[in-house]
Amino acid sequence: MKAWIEEDNINYEYIIRYLRDTIPERSGHIAEMEAYAKEHDVPISQPESIRFVEVLLKIAGAKRILELGTAIGYSAIRMTNACGAQVVTVELSDEMADEAQKNFKIAGIENKVKLIRGDAREVVARLPEDEKFDVIFVDAAKGQYMEFFNHCNRLLRKGGVLISDNVLYKGMTATDELVVRRKITIVRRLRDYLEMLKENKNFSTALLPIGDGVALSFKE
Repeated sequence: MKAWIEEDNINYEYIIRYLRDTIPERSGHIAEMEAYAKEHDVPISQPESIRFVEVLLKIAGAKRILELGTAIGYSAIRMTNACGAQVVTVELSDEMADEAQKNFKIAGIENKVKLIRGDAREVVARLPEDEKFDVIFVDAAKGQYMEFFNHCNRLLRKGGVLISDNVLYKGMTATDELVVRRKITIVRRLRDYLEMLKENKNFSTALLPIGDGVALSFKE
């Protein structure tokens, strides 16, 4: 199978192709969304990353999920279909949010997903303390992950899981040799974020080299 390989995937191409050959082939609306994302250069979760998330959600028995970064609704649909959870998802771009709403309707999950439009930093700050989530999936602006964290911690139940996507950022987080000048600030902030997770006594974190890098954090 000659899968399309994203430029931001950090793995060797032969590993990516092998991993993707182990994933059930997508069809119907999901495949159409993937094609739309490729055509319009919309960042969505990579196949091996979202497959990992789907299996993790089943293991965790997630009932309530918070997603930061809706885009066209691809990952929200995949997560809801995986475990039947209620998803609250946040998107800054009205254009992306409009597309996501269309996709939620086509997928038949409008009653399962609540889309909030706005800056994720402001949205999570005003979500009530008692609105706890089993899983929080962070896939918004990479330079803002540290700003999201305190609110994610507040909103995540004990025993819950924080999933941070794209944390290796085209490999730049792991080595200065790959860093380009215009991305220095984002890379520095991602490194600070991962260092914070490493040192945080309330979380156990594993960093996985799939997709563009996934940090999986369990709240003790």
